[in-house]
Amino acid sequence: MPILTIESTCDETAAAVISESGTVLGDCIATQEALHEKFRGVVPEVAARAHLERILPVIDSALNQANITHREITAIAVADRPGLAGSLLVGLVAAKTLAVAWEKPLVAVNHLHAHLYACQLANDCNIYPCIGLVVSGGHTSLYHCHDPIDLTYLGGTIDDAVGEAFDKVGAMLQLGFPGGPAVSKLAERGDRNAFDFPRSLIKADNFDFSFSGLKTAVRYAIVGPGHQDFSKVEIAPQTKADLCASFETAAVDVLVSKAARAVKQLQCKRLIVGGGVAANGYLRDQLKHRAAVDGFELNIAPMKLCTDNAVMGAIALEKIKRNDFASLELDITPGLQRGF
Repeated sequence: MPILTIESTCDETAAAVISESGTVLGDCIATQEALHEKFRGVVPEVAARAHLERILPVIDSALNQANITHREITAIAVADRPGLAGSLLVGLVAAKTLAVAWEKPLVAVNHLHAHLYACQLANDCNIYPCIGLVVSGGHTSLYHCHDPIDLTYLGGTIDDAVGEAFDKVGAMLQLGFPGGPAVSKLAERGDRNAFDFPRSLIKADNFDFSFSGLKTAVRYAIVGPGHQDFSKVEIAPQTKADLCASFETAAVDVLVSKAARAVKQLQCKRLIVGGGVAANGYLRDQLKHRAAVDGFELNIAPMKLCTDNAVMGAIALEKIKRNDFASLELDITPGLQRGF
């Protein structure tokens, strides 16, 4: 019997119907990019209101695709952490309401753990234990994954997430929103050694990350200290490409180095990678190269499951096997707290 999964942690409203074997029967995502483009970033209040408008139509669409009714659903899973408070609340209230109305059990899903579980969905064999790297707009975290549910937090960003840094650099270079994909595309024709940007914490004896200094270094390379108005700065096309390439290289160097060190230090044989930034082509290439050199197995989430989606909520099936259900007292745990 299938389950219904709901995802609303940031600016994607998503629902999926998934069979007990993990087969996707229905899947619907409503994006909000157009709503946030003029702000050059996600506005929490705007995101929450958009979720409120779209949550029920998205759920209906997923059920219709699966060609089933609510009576055939066995459980309702919802991401309760981490994320934007208003966005999380919309998904949680919808899930609770349906759980009561349909008399179905509720399952709480950790959004970050689900990003890593997307790698399992793409593999026929069990990929655990392993090291897990989550790279997204809101998170940059490393885990020792003993199994899909039992994860030990190793370290994460102490300031900006890598995806946020990509978007902010895109905004500084007036590349539109979201800036990350535009930065990566422009970087393909840039000189990766044109600017000597910092690799913060790359040699530190921990698994933490920091991208605030890198972002600031790019800002100073564009306008210099003390200046705020990027719109009046004219940058030659090739210089823009060089800035993007040098920035991307610095960020990826740190991600690859820290992840590979975790694999070696914890004596794991496999690295799995999920989150929106996992779709970055240069990151994928560098991880593949490092895996070949160091001799570990690499599993990166499929492109369609990198950005926020409800399919990765299939991790709820693992919790159902353990009878790990949530009560109707379940509350959200928002924010960017370290340790998730």
